[in-house]
Amino acid sequence: MKVVLVNKFYYNRGGDCTAVFSTQRLLESKGHEVAVFTTKRPQNEYSPWEGYFPEDVEFSFTGFKGKASAAMRIFYSTEVSRKFNALLSDFKPDVVHLHNIHSYISPLVAQIAHKRGVRVVWTLHDYKLICPIYICIRDGRVCEECFRDKSRVFAHKCMKNSRIASFLAWMEALRWNKDRLSKITDTFISPSHFLKAKMMEGGYPGEKIEVLHNFRPDEMAPAVEKEDYYCYVGRLTIEKGVDTLLEAASRLPYRLKIIGGGPLLDEYRARYRCEQIEFAGQIRPSELYPIVRKARLLVIPSVWYENNPFSVIEALCAGTPVLGARIGGIPELIDEGENGFLFTPGSVDELRLKIEECLGYFTSLDIFEKIALDAQNKFGAEPFYSKLMNIYHDH
Repeated sequence: MKVVLVNKFYYNRGGDCTAVFSTQRLLESKGHEVAVFTTKRPQNEYSPWEGYFPEDVEFSFTGFKGKASAAMRIFYSTEVSRKFNALLSDFKPDVVHLHNIHSYISPLVAQIAHKRGVRVVWTLHDYKLICPIYICIRDGRVCEECFRDKSRVFAHKCMKNSRIASFLAWMEALRWNKDRLSKITDTFISPSHFLKAKMMEGGYPGEKIEVLHNFRPDEMAPAVEKEDYYCYVGRLTIEKGVDTLLEAASRLPYRLKIIGGGPLLDEYRARYRCEQIEFAGQIRPSELYPIVRKARLLVIPSVWYENNPFSVIEALCAGTPVLGARIGGIPELIDEGENGFLFTPGSVDELRLKIEECLGYFTSLDIFEKIALDAQNKFGAEPFYSKLMNIYHDH
């Protein structure tokens, strides 16, 4: 089978890139031919298909010409159309598998593939198709107003608190609306049941949405005895709820490692100068896994609709229990008392008590080994591959 993987980035940037690289390696290991379509960026991993990549656009350009060029890419791009058509003509794929494509590439590629009779599969990594700003958050709280009326993104200036950016987001949502996207996409892949339910609330047909959890592609080492700390892994942004965790951790005697960068890193470092809290910043993936594997607990304190976090899957496969906020797709990954616990998002007091409970409850190597084995069986490559092939073949 020949598959084109499409994503707006092709370097180690986030969960969407992790999914693309993992899927590419898995498909190639099974003998399939894989081509890639993305934007040209100096950070990109090498690809023999880079001659087909359209030029990158930057929405942060200050000049009118740069901003206008970026804005046009949202709706239509002659370059994207020409180069993607050339790739389809030369490669002749059976399936075009989309990931994150909005703005930098746009759903134009789905429309082109559909018109040429190529099967279109689209993995959803966020809520962009029902929320123009991706995350269903406004003023620090969950918001679903755009599920029914996309003009609300403009009314509330949700995109970067900017009238212009919010107007473009509104127009993009009207251009690539649910009826058009449902018509040109054969199957949407939702990594969580929660996201599927929200997509249906936003008007997308449930029969076109298949639930397929993310997977951990590599062989995992057995669980190990834990060291004396717990950790958080992820971006330091408001929707991640890290301030809730830091406030709870500052009242506890246990060591906490905060791993990740983001706009709030410096603020958090200045506000929480506690000897029990360590800010490691952004680290290489090769350094991350040993830290997660040896941690006594991973905490996911999000206040937004997390979809199917790779960090949770990675921790569980390493035998590390997870304490997660009861929101979005997180509860689908946690069996309370078996591989972790849940708490109410934003509740400092409940989180503090749950951290103490977890650290006292998950103590033996036998428990850590069972968590790892169960997770590896559930989130391994083979079950993922089997269902993905059914989706590709439409049965």
